[in-house]
Amino acid sequence: MPRSLTLMTVHAHPDDETIGTGGVMARYAAEGQRVICVTCTNGEMGEIVVPELDTPENHERLADLRRGELARALSRLGPIEQHWLGYRDSDMMGRAGNDDPRCFWQADLDEATGRLVRLVRETRPDVLVGYNEFGGYGHPDHIRSGQVARLAFERAADPNAYPEQLRDGLDPWRAGKLYETVIDLARRVEIQKLLEERGVRSWWEGGEDETEEERLAREELLERMTQARGPLTTRVDVVPWLEAKYAALQEHVTQIAPDSPFMALTPEDSRQIQPTEDFTLRVSHVGVHIPEDDLFAGLRE
Repeated sequence: MPRSLTLMTVHAHPDDETIGTGGVMARYAAEGQRVICVTCTNGEMGEIVVPELDTPENHERLADLRRGELARALSRLGPIEQHWLGYRDSDMMGRAGNDDPRCFWQADLDEATGRLVRLVRETRPDVLVGYNEFGGYGHPDHIRSGQVARLAFERAADPNAYPEQLRDGLDPWRAGKLYETVIDLARRVEIQKLLEERGVRSWWEGGEDETEEERLAREELLERMTQARGPLTTRVDVVPWLEAKYAALQEHVTQIAPDSPFMALTPEDSRQIQPTEDFTLRVSHVGVHIPEDDLFAGLRE
């Protein structure tokens, strides 16, 4: 009988797990594989996008609200283990929250990596999934999450790294593969066109009152996002789990408004436009054949 495999996804905030990897987490959980979601921050600096929920009291307890949303979202996806790395949200790049000594952006990189290395050594994942060097879209917590995932993938296997963990009885562990989430640019164009037809502004467009300075900054960001993308090596079919993914998205009620682009796209739209979740294979310690359609390719017995 084939052994159970373990997938670990590393995300910056509650809701990132569903947006980027909700389909693959649901798919592999349904297969009976072990699925682990690591969330690096509580997301307490996020906006509250639903006006009736946007109160001072809710901002004060936003960390608790978002923790609850994450728990409910994961329950929609299947039996998934969840761990917190334990950092404060850093807010968007360039804001005052970046300077808070408690935030993830200000965290000592070696110490933060050690926290994830401990989890990797404890849970022994076969596959890790993180973000690219730009964190996908330049958010400081996404950048830091990607850094920590890449370093932990390497250091967890190093018998000289974090010796205090070895004294605690943890052995070095070498995961088989490291992936990064990636956006298919052709699909991005299709999604933007469909949203325009429905009168919904996409994530990549400016508002009607956008200034010239804001337009230039947005275009520069999009260019940096494009340049940071790795090659699209792996597309995993998630069509049977799109309903679960959308149900999980709806649990993030403070972050995803009913009239948001996420909700303007239906599961049927995704079946047609984005039936897969896509990845860059960054490192593999097993033989692979590119393109892939399975994160565990080369690891199944």
